[in-house]
Amino acid sequence: MSIPQQGGGPIESRDQLAAYIASGEKPRDAWRIGTEHEKFGYDKANLLPLPYEGACSIQAMLTGLQERFGWTPVMEQDKLIGLERNGANISLEPGGQLELSGAPLETIHQTCDEVNQHLAEVKDIADRIGAGFIGLGAAPIWSQDQMPMMPKGRYRLMTDYMDRVGTLGKQMMYRTCTVQVNLDFGSEADMVQKMRVALSLQPVANALFANSPFLDGKPNGWKSWRAHIWQNLDAARTGMLPFVFQDGFGYDAWVDYVLNVPMYFVYRDGRYIDALGQSFRDFLDGRLPALPGEVPTLSDWADHMTTVFPEARVKKYIEMRGADGGPWRRLCALPALWVGLIYDQTALDAAWDLVKDWDDETRESWRREAGIHALDAQVGGTRMRDLARQVLEIAEQGLKNRARAGAGGMVPDETHFLNALKESVDSGKVLADELLDKYHGGWNGDLTPIYREYSY
Repeated sequence: MSIPQQGGGPIESRDQLAAYIASGEKPRDAWRIGTEHEKFGYDKANLLPLPYEGACSIQAMLTGLQERFGWTPVMEQDKLIGLERNGANISLEPGGQLELSGAPLETIHQTCDEVNQHLAEVKDIADRIGAGFIGLGAAPIWSQDQMPMMPKGRYRLMTDYMDRVGTLGKQMMYRTCTVQVNLDFGSEADMVQKMRVALSLQPVANALFANSPFLDGKPNGWKSWRAHIWQNLDAARTGMLPFVFQDGFGYDAWVDYVLNVPMYFVYRDGRYIDALGQSFRDFLDGRLPALPGEVPTLSDWADHMTTVFPEARVKKYIEMRGADGGPWRRLCALPALWVGLIYDQTALDAAWDLVKDWDDETRESWRREAGIHALDAQVGGTRMRDLARQVLEIAEQGLKNRARAGAGGMVPDETHFLNALKESVDSGKVLADELLDKYHGGWNGDLTPIYREYSY
C-alpha cells in the first residue's frame, strides 16, 4: 500500500482533480514501466511471520538494507517504515509484507535486473538475521491472529474500518501479496482504451498467476484465494467498474468515481487523521468533520486516490492489480504481459478487439471463475486456457514490435520473459495446481515444506 503522496497545494476548483490525472500524460518515448511486488517474511527458526521489532524482524531487515546497500530511511513518527533509493522505494504492508515499488524503467530487461538486485539484497540481510522470504498470493498457514501489525497510522484506521464494509478486508491487508505493474498513457483516449483492456483482462492475469490455494494450513477451494478476498472486501472501492465501458468515460468520470468512495484518512504533520466514512466532496467544500473549515490539497487528493482498489486503477498512470505474488520468474513475467498488450498500438487494438463485445456480466463471470478455477475456468463456452493463449500471443507480438533489446544487444526483444506463462498455458497448470499436487502428493498434507521449496 502507498506511502504519503506528494501532489501539490490547495485545491481551488474541482477541475484540478481531473487535471491532476491528465498531468500524467506522456509521449510514447517517455512511457516507463514501474513494477511492484510484495513478499512474506518469516523467521526460519519457527516459520512464523516476522514481527516489527527484534533480532529477526522487519525493523532489522530495513536497518540492514539501509546500512549495507545505501537506502535512505523513511520514518513515521519515530518508526522506520520504509526506504528510498534512485526512484525506487521499499515499504511495508500491514502484516509486514515487504514491498518493492520499483523505479520507472524503460524495458523489461531493466525491470528484471532491478528485481534480481532487490531480491539478492533482501536475501543477504535475511540470511544474516535468520529470516526467509517467500512469494505467494496468500499466507498458507498463519492465522489472522498470528499476523503482526506494522506501525503505520493508515493501517490502524483501515483495520478498524474493514469489518464494517465487508467480510475479508483484514485478510487482504494482512495475509495477501501481489505483483503489479504501473504503466503510462499518452492521452485521455489512450487511457480509456488501456483501462478497458486492463479491466477486461485482469482475470486472465489472475488465472495465469494464481498462487494462493491454501489458507489456515489447508486447501481453501480457490486457486487464487486472494481473488476471492478482493470480491468480498468493500463494494464501494473494488470491482470491475462497469462505468469505464460506458460512453463518455474519461478523466472526469474517474474523478466522480473516486469522489464517491468514502475516505479513510487525512495525512497531516506526520499523522493520519481519522476521516473514516467521510466524504471528499465535503472536504472540497470545507465541511469535512475531521478538519472543519479546511480545504484539501492535491496531496490529499493523491492520497485519497490510493484508497480505491479496483482490478485496475488510474492515477497519473494505470496500475494492473489482478495478479497473485509469486516466485522470481513471475515477477518479470507480469510486466512483460501488460507491456506487450498495451505499449504497442497494434497489440492494444488486437486486445480490445478480443474483449470489446463482452458485457458487464461476462467480465464479472471471468473475474469470479478465474479465482476459483484459474486456467480451467469457462465462461459462455470459452475456456480460460484458450483465452489466455490468445492473450499471450498478442502480448508476445507486442513485445516483438517494441523490439527492445537486452544483454548488450544479444537478446533482440523482451519476449522470453513470457516463457513461464506460456509453459503454464501449454501444460494447463498454474502455480496453484503445482502446489496442490505437492500437498496431496509428496507433502502428505503438510504445508511446512512450502517454505523450504519456494522461498527466494
